[in-house]
Amino acid sequence: MKNSKKSLMHVLGVSILLSVSSTSFAELIMDAPGGAGQAALSWSSEDAQQLLNGDVSALVEEVSPQGSTKITTSVRSSNGVVTQSAPKTVQILSNSGYSNQPQVNARAALVMDSQTGEVLYSKNSNAALPIASITKLMTAVVIADARLNMSEEITLKQIDFAGAGGKNSSSTLRAGDSMNRAEALLLALMKSENPAAAALARTFPGGRSAFIATMNAKAKSLGMSSAHYVESTGLDPHNIASARDLGILVSAAYQYGLIRQFSTTPSYDFNLGYRVLKSNNTNALVRNGGWNINISKTGFINEAGRCVVMHTTLNNRPAVVVLLGASSSQARTNDATRLMGWVTQLPKRI
Repeated sequence: MKNSKKSLMHVLGVSILLSVSSTSFAELIMDAPGGAGQAALSWSSEDAQQLLNGDVSALVEEVSPQGSTKITTSVRSSNGVVTQSAPKTVQILSNSGYSNQPQVNARAALVMDSQTGEVLYSKNSNAALPIASITKLMTAVVIADARLNMSEEITLKQIDFAGAGGKNSSSTLRAGDSMNRAEALLLALMKSENPAAAALARTFPGGRSAFIATMNAKAKSLGMSSAHYVESTGLDPHNIASARDLGILVSAAYQYGLIRQFSTTPSYDFNLGYRVLKSNNTNALVRNGGWNINISKTGFINEAGRCVVMHTTLNNRPAVVVLLGASSSQARTNDATRLMGWVTQLPKRI
């Protein structure tokens, strides 16, 4: 697409072996990042820019066989030395009944301490509901797991704009637009572009049907007991999950540096060769700053209402926030702000 782009060089390799017990939501097995001698997993904005310019490779993450009960993070440095961090088990505890809990507009909500597993706030969190473009977070996980060439050019086709569930795919993109896979993923996560997410599924090895099967297999392996996917964009209301399922998904997605960086990019100018597409993050809380948000994805279709999932750090507490079915974008933002402000006032469990 761009003559200035180079092929991605494999200068960074990260292997994350990730599996979560499928028995229930009550136990997530996660690794605490960091540790002596371990390379950092997070990317800076400069690193993400280099990826999109074709100067470095994407983080490489792969999934361990099902049945494992821990996440082990191994990092191979430039000299070939592999270091590993110790696995950490996080028990998901029931709502501890904090007083003065805020009221939320959303149909379902969950706030969870992602380090201790304590559920801080819960509203209808077991109800399976349409999740709209929150779907794209699983789309990103499947792409990251597949270890595909992120510099490969993808040209959008008319079928990518067909929508799903009888809905049109409204977009500023056009059939014939060309971008690399990294840019398509960034468009899907940051700007929630449906044709980009559709093209990621279409160009997956085995095509769209293989992609959807992989989405559902991944959900099952993570223990997302009520989750079900029928397509990759979220336009179809038959894509469903509970707030608790999505708490699991956000916790898993946090392990992917690429997803953390791309989902929280405030804005990006996509050079499509013959025009520049100026794009902003769909989450006002990311665009406006003020909160330490590590992962973000919004969603909306009529059946789902306004939705958002986030991984954030509140008063030194890592927390997952899930809101499904808010009545408006402003109500969704207000709910999230109230919940996050409330969490910052809570005593941190020792």
